[in-house]
Amino acid sequence: MPTERITFGGHDGTLDARLDLPEGPHLATAVFAHCFTCGKDIPAARRIAARLTTMGIAVLRFDFTGLGHSDGEFANTSFTSNVQDLEKAVQYLNDRGMPPALMIGHSLGGAAVLRATSQLDQIKAVATLGAPFDPGHVTHNFADALPDILANGDAEVSLGGRPFRIGKTFVEDVTREKLAPRIAELNAALLVLHAPRDTIVSIDNASDIFLAAKHPKSFVTLDDADHLITKADHAEYAADIIATWAKKYLALKPPAPPIGAPEGIVRSSEADPNGFLQDITHGTRHHMLADEPRAYGGTNQGLSPYGFLSAGLAACTSMTIRMYARRKDWPLAHVSVDVSHDKVHAQDATAVTQDKIDAWKRRITLTGPLDDAQRQRLLEIADKCPVHRTLERTSKVLTELVPISTGALEKT
Repeated sequence: MPTERITFGGHDGTLDARLDLPEGPHLATAVFAHCFTCGKDIPAARRIAARLTTMGIAVLRFDFTGLGHSDGEFANTSFTSNVQDLEKAVQYLNDRGMPPALMIGHSLGGAAVLRATSQLDQIKAVATLGAPFDPGHVTHNFADALPDILANGDAEVSLGGRPFRIGKTFVEDVTREKLAPRIAELNAALLVLHAPRDTIVSIDNASDIFLAAKHPKSFVTLDDADHLITKADHAEYAADIIATWAKKYLALKPPAPPIGAPEGIVRSSEADPNGFLQDITHGTRHHMLADEPRAYGGTNQGLSPYGFLSAGLAACTSMTIRMYARRKDWPLAHVSVDVSHDKVHAQDATAVTQDKIDAWKRRITLTGPLDDAQRQRLLEIADKCPVHRTLERTSKVLTELVPISTGALEKT
């Protein structure tokens, strides 16, 4: 996904941000708010942003005041200032002609987006991950230092192995905040994601948020994920849930497919530059994962490229048989097609011969009171499947390179 490094004015100084952009048409915009003392580049934020961009949704991730590369002193911030930073982010996007319709918040950032959204009519959907119902819950992370903070105005605490100076204003402000009436005022769909084993923000917070909200609202468990959603498969799951849910509430209207591509564009975009995982998208409604087996350096989270070819052959075969049987009004109850491909992955890079080295084995099961002649005819019809014919004859692949600077196509 293309990413712009940008800055914009926060409540007190300049905020450092990343704007992740779709590689195709821009259809909507989202804002991501990170967790307490975290930053815009945590793995979960990057993966969620990458998944949403494949749908045409741009995502703004930024560091709150006093964190990361943003200006200001963290000791002088508060929950209210975080909300103000979020409002400034929305204002920046509005001024840029990219009004956000989706807000996503992690932990205390989730509480902040709930508060901010209650004041922003333009937001159509809100998703929270591990968010506290009571923002004051965050003070348990530095409970031992509370007497010093309240007595002296601030104190240095260690959070996640890093030193932070927490101010009295932050403690008083976050303790005073009550989200229940704000959540009840939401004029947006709500998705609550939370892990039952979250030891930082307990699962009952998710229940309280859910009960305080009006419909439409949804709750999805993150199972055994930790609070920071550090594991790749947990982040992938959260990203997929948010993407699938959000498209129901956002007006994602892709442009017509280009001339010469009646089925539209299928795009593959890297989901993990350290492995082979790919986001495969076809418009805004269809998403799949492509990967390689673990034996070949992948994580086996999706079909291999040859698996997709086999799936195309199997699906086309089944559809072609069904179409013919329906036209003939034959009693075909069910069709299933098993396809296997016998080329070994490791041979691909070294194969230089022009001989036909690919072979697909297809096993067709036809269920229903068909006679032998009908079964034989349907077997013959299977060979007329368009994908079958494509695989049997020579095809042409035209490749063009898109320069990043101009977006123009350069033939290779």
